[in-house]
Amino acid sequence: MRNKRLLYIGLGVVFTVFFMTSCKTPSLIEKSVNNSIPKKFSAKQDSTNMAQLNWKEYFSDPHLLALIDTALNRNQELNIMFQEIAIAKFEIGARKGEYLPYLDLKAGSGVEKKARYTPEGASEATTDIEPGREMPEPVPDFQLGAIASWEVDIWRKLRNAKESAVKEYLATQEGKNFLITQLVAEIANSYYELLALDNQLQILNQNIQIQSNALKIVKLQKQASRVTELAVRKFQAEVLNTRSLQYGIKQQIIETENKINYLLGRYPQPIERSTQDIIEILSDSIQAGIPSQLLENRPDIRRAELELAARKLNIKVAKANFYPTLDITAGIGLQAFNPTYLIQTPESMLFNLAGDLVSPLINRRAIKANYYTANAKQIQAVYEYDRTVLNAFMEVKNQLSKVDNLNKSYELKQQEVQALNESIEIANNLFKSARADYMEVLLTQRDALESKFELVETKREQMNAKVNIYQALGGGWN
Repeated sequence: MRNKRLLYIGLGVVFTVFFMTSCKTPSLIEKSVNNSIPKKFSAKQDSTNMAQLNWKEYFSDPHLLALIDTALNRNQELNIMFQEIAIAKFEIGARKGEYLPYLDLKAGSGVEKKARYTPEGASEATTDIEPGREMPEPVPDFQLGAIASWEVDIWRKLRNAKESAVKEYLATQEGKNFLITQLVAEIANSYYELLALDNQLQILNQNIQIQSNALKIVKLQKQASRVTELAVRKFQAEVLNTRSLQYGIKQQIIETENKINYLLGRYPQPIERSTQDIIEILSDSIQAGIPSQLLENRPDIRRAELELAARKLNIKVAKANFYPTLDITAGIGLQAFNPTYLIQTPESMLFNLAGDLVSPLINRRAIKANYYTANAKQIQAVYEYDRTVLNAFMEVKNQLSKVDNLNKSYELKQQEVQALNESIEIANNLFKSARADYMEVLLTQRDALESKFELVETKREQMNAKVNIYQALGGGWN
């Protein structure tokens, strides 16, 4: 009775020490996200948001749609991301398996001989055994059984680790969606750049024709002694300069085509595209919605949010390491020195059942370090989330401003091109009537060419802004 009482007192002291030492956890610095964002991008906007449109509805060019569709199936970077998603999914299964019981089957055989001059060997030698039933020497050993082990998830450490893996898996899904928005935007921008280069090459060809006609006129005037050889050489040099520009444009076309081919995961080949003049493409109105919709539409924001949730769960996992862990092990099986005895139960049957309660007592430095590390990563994730939201808002504001300024700039460029086209005809007529010299004609033609190039560039920037605002609002992945 006295021994039992002492045993209970000893167990009570042990459990008290366990819980006193394990329940003390260090204090952490807490950091929460900044939920205050502007209510509107501008005073005139409503909740209508074009980011909710599917990319097949947002873009109308069938050639562009075919390129995007091919890229979504063959792009290597996207396929690599799919494997990242698969890895994250397998991690969930691994985490889930950790808080379920482990069951192993065991079968084995062996042989053993005890040394004579050992306690066990001497005991067997002096044991009085009936004749015919001596222990075989050496002693065979045959085993067949099952062994189970289970860490009881008292503090939800293992389940929180599994839930953290789920959040990470969902974050990789959002990472894939974000990559899709980038891929769609990059292909669309490259496609419109290709249309712009085609248009500039066409402008060069038209300008070469105009300059060649002017060169013929100057040669005739030189024969009539109305101009000198210098004028002929100047016009000839201008034609050659314009022709040389063609090869620069052609090289840019090749590089842009290959850039698109790379995004499509295929080797260089011509890109099928529209023959429509990029100037004739109409720009649609922009419907940006309200800033709060970015939290739902932008995959990078949702990814940052899920990663933050995973970091919070990791803190709980690290905190649970301060508490005692309960491990239960059990085994049942058959064991005998002769295979024929294995089926003779209960003599050959054996079993065991044990429970271990383990708590960190002295060296807790590593546990504290992991705990502080988890907290630092959680604070880092908070800053990352705030930075992602701020960046998204800035991107939308910049693109909205760019769309507005490009529209105004394009209108003025159109008027400039029209004025310079008219000035070419005026300069040619004045030159024919000897009221203007050849330099005025050359400068007018050069200014007109540059203004046409700038008009095309402005139109390309308009199309890129249309693509970029769609991406900035979170469109393109759904």
